Order: sequence, then structure tokens, then C-alpha cells
Amino acid sequence: MFTFNKNYFTVAILLFVIEVLIAVFVHDSFVRPYLGDVLIVILIYCFIKSFLKLAVVPVVLFVLAFSFTIEYLQYLDIVHTLHLENSKIARTILGTSFSWIDLLTYLIGLLIVMLLEKYGLKKDLNTI
Repeated sequence: MFTFNKNYFTVAILLFVIEVLIAVFVHDSFVRPYLGDVLIVILIYCFIKSFLKLAVVPVVLFVLAFSFTIEYLQYLDIVHTLHLENSKIARTILGTSFSWIDLLTYLIGLLIVMLLEKYGLKKDLNTI
């Protein structure tokens, strides 16, 4: 069950760097709010697959549940409830505003994962 997959880890690190660059330098109305959310679930998926040898569907379902839970916590205004509104890190990681569209972006990201896993990502990852 425990493993280290350098290919998934490499993709996770690459996506993390892209997410940081988006957070720091991109302040638009598409890439940051939508593409960033699509990429974050792919990053989480790849990070989990870096260390756990699990089938695709259980990991996808876990990442979906995790993402939806974070979004629900945003709905509950958890950052304010925990008195973390002055913490830029907490505001960035947990988010501050619920959006139905975010749920859709998470689904899109995980659909991309499933398509890539089924139609060739494994082959490509093994050649990195």
C-alpha cells in the first residue's frame, strides 16, 4: 500500500509550483478562480498517488469528498469562525467564499484525472 512514485510526485511538485505562481502573480477572473481549482484537485490526487498504491477511483472519490468538505467549510465561514481572518495562509488554503462553480471545477479536474489515467497518463508518467 505504501510506496513512493517519483512520477506522480514530480507532477504534484510541478502543479504546486504552478499553483503558487497563479496565487502570487495571476489576479484575473478565470485562471485564478477556475483553472486553479481544476489544478488543485489534480495536485492532491497526484500527491496521494505519490505515496499510496491505490486504485484510481477510491483516490478520486477521496479527493472529491475532501474538496467538497473544504468548500462546505467555506460555506460555514470557517476562517472567521476559527478567528483566522488575519492569516493569509489560512485564507489561501481554506478559502473564504463558497461557490457552487468551485464544486463543478473540482469535478472537471477529477474527470481530467480519470480520463488521463484511463487513456495514457500512466504510460506517460512511466517515461518521465
